[in-house]
Amino acid sequence: MPKVLISDKLSPAAIQIFKDRGIEVDVNTSLSPDELKAVIGQYDGLAIRSNTKVTAEVLAVAANLKVVGRAGIGVDNVDVPAATARGIVVMNTPFGNSITTAEHAIAMMFSLARDIPQANASTHAGKWEKSKFMGVELTGKVLGIVGCGNIGAIVADRAQGLRMRVIAYDPFLSAERAKELNVEKVELDELFPRADFITLHTPLTEATRNIIDAKAIAKMKKGVRIINCARGGLIVEDDLKAAIESGHVAGAALDVFKVEPAKENQLFGNDKVVCTPHLGASTSEAQENVALQVAEQMADYLLTGAVTNALNIPSVSAEDAPKLRPYMTLANQLGSFAGQLTETGIRDVKIEYIGHVATLNTKPLTAIVLEGLLKPMNETVNMVNAPVVAKDRNIKVSTVKTDSVGDYHTLIRVTVTTDQRERSVAGTLFGGDKPRLVEIKGISIEAELGPYMLYVTNQDKPGFIGALGSLLGQNGVNIATFHLGRAAPGGDAILLTQVDQPVAPDLLEKVRALPQVVQAKALAF
Repeated sequence: MPKVLISDKLSPAAIQIFKDRGIEVDVNTSLSPDELKAVIGQYDGLAIRSNTKVTAEVLAVAANLKVVGRAGIGVDNVDVPAATARGIVVMNTPFGNSITTAEHAIAMMFSLARDIPQANASTHAGKWEKSKFMGVELTGKVLGIVGCGNIGAIVADRAQGLRMRVIAYDPFLSAERAKELNVEKVELDELFPRADFITLHTPLTEATRNIIDAKAIAKMKKGVRIINCARGGLIVEDDLKAAIESGHVAGAALDVFKVEPAKENQLFGNDKVVCTPHLGASTSEAQENVALQVAEQMADYLLTGAVTNALNIPSVSAEDAPKLRPYMTLANQLGSFAGQLTETGIRDVKIEYIGHVATLNTKPLTAIVLEGLLKPMNETVNMVNAPVVAKDRNIKVSTVKTDSVGDYHTLIRVTVTTDQRERSVAGTLFGGDKPRLVEIKGISIEAELGPYMLYVTNQDKPGFIGALGSLLGQNGVNIATFHLGRAAPGGDAILLTQVDQPVAPDLLEKVRALPQVVQAKALAF
């Protein structure tokens, strides 16, 4: 009989799920780190929230541990690489608090529109400042949603019930999904000047960090109100403060901050700002949901081997694992490469397995490609839930297997069709285990991907490579590798270079300003 330790407070109903499934369960929510290390060796599963720290030291003595289940999204308190190295599955529950977070955003919007916190404090103080708190109606106002995934879609639905007009920016939102949600899909530069209220529901990635800064705020209409119940790093807080003080932004409602716990912040004390201490997931229903989900997921894994919402492993048999391991790396790189270049809604994804790889179990490879593709705009995606996320977004996924050998002994090609274009990228294995990109948009290129890459499409003109190299050098960026490809002399060309550090946004703008450049993107792997 499997044995599970619950070391953080979970619902009694979650405990009962383990017992009903025939799993022995112990509950001890007061263990010190040393006490946890002393007992963890006897357990097959560990169920936690955010208090328990599952460190490498704890995992090193967890001789029988097979799964760690986090009731919630964040796993900052789990050493996932260490767990992976020991073959321990790490699970979370990414969708259990979606409704709660969406409702909090709506509540913050109401508070912002009607000055409810300020009016409450004033009235409690014995004042009767009725004329001071003149609010605005939500009916008929335009709500701009930045990030229309699971939570954003719920916010859109609730806002429509309030008779608001909803527009949404999300590069991964297809036209079909937008129609289904009854929202108008727009680009970010169109959303800013049209929206009366802007609410953020996007993960914090390099593409979304500081998405609301002085430049963005300058494009917004005067009197806009901003709500953020997603991630603190999405907003440049100094710029927001200046915009509120100038009167350009009428107010902001913030549940998250750049530095948390936020014991002090430049926005505190401003009567135009509503603040809460990261309460998005803090309802009894949400906490109950994630507890029940993690219990079901852990029980399924311990009893049947079924994997749900795993963060660190694909569904792969022991026999297939050694054969697939290098292909997993290649599949992730191809998906991530395509995902980081995708800027509009995805309609179709076609994955071709050609040659030797076509003879293997490619189902986990497809999931890994989708994970890499969707990850830039959805941090909760993993190789298990990626196919479900793609289906929810009405993305058609197809696979083709061809075991006949072409130019390469083995090849994976990923073709992504968006609302605007079709783009493909292909890769192979050199020496049996070394991933290489060999084709981008039909142009042959041989490239090894490193942690930081600069991708440029340009017109093939003399002097371009020298100009780019000089620009990078002048800005202190060291080039590790240089890879070139072109369709024909003087035609479309591709440059992919590995650099020793991330390419800063201001430098990227300088690259884009070079005469021959058509597109330039900073990529990370």
